[in-house]
Amino acid sequence: MTTSSGTTLEAMPEDWQRALAVVAHPDDMEYGAAAAVAEWVAAGKEVSYLLVTRGEAGIDTLEPAECARVRDTEQRASARTVGVTSLEFLDHRDGMIEEGVPLRRDIAAVVRRTRPELVITLNHRETWGGRAWNTPDHRAVGRAVLDAVGDAGNRWIFSEQLESGGLQPWGGVRWVAVAGSTEPTHAVPVGEESVRLAVASLAEHRAYITALSDEPVESYARSVVEWGVRMGAERYGGRDCVAFELYPR
Repeated sequence: MTTSSGTTLEAMPEDWQRALAVVAHPDDMEYGAAAAVAEWVAAGKEVSYLLVTRGEAGIDTLEPAECARVRDTEQRASARTVGVTSLEFLDHRDGMIEEGVPLRRDIAAVVRRTRPELVITLNHRETWGGRAWNTPDHRAVGRAVLDAVGDAGNRWIFSEQLESGGLQPWGGVRWVAVAGSTEPTHAVPVGEESVRLAVASLAEHRAYITALSDEPVESYARSVVEWGVRMGAERYGGRDCVAFELYPR
């Protein structure tokens, strides 16, 4: 995440109990927001993860079916490290996620079932700070999340979920928080223990990181997480934090 100097980041709201994180791939939360998740879980809040794919196209040396199995296992271990035990996959195709009604429908169904007050996703903008092009999966999922939280509250959208799926409309999402945004507005302060857990959580993606970098996995994970929590510090009173772009609903 790249942030520019500007207005001071505000504190994230704390008056909520349930959150749902919706991202495209295994590791997306660990690169963006795991330290904040560790803080929330330690405070007694409930956080669930929804992965749109199993990341089966993410490791060049593994066939997709084997890659999906490996990354599923790594993601479950990674989530447990920060205290998240509720995790599910939608099984859209990695690298080929399409923004549109089917994706909105799938996300809205999970929002209706889990009834979160806070929904978290990853950078939906075209670039990372104007220098690196964002992937189509990140863009599609982030934009679909912003739309689907509205769909979930409207009984006339995806009404078949109410009629045959036993779900009810859920208009209780109060915010969508976008991690990794280049236009952050809010932040969650993170302590040493949460940073340690976030490093361990990212390091659980061992096969993925080994294919990505020659650096030792633990060293790589530590440098990524520590860099991330320091990025917003100058706009948050010098405190390590995870920054988010917050959309009130």
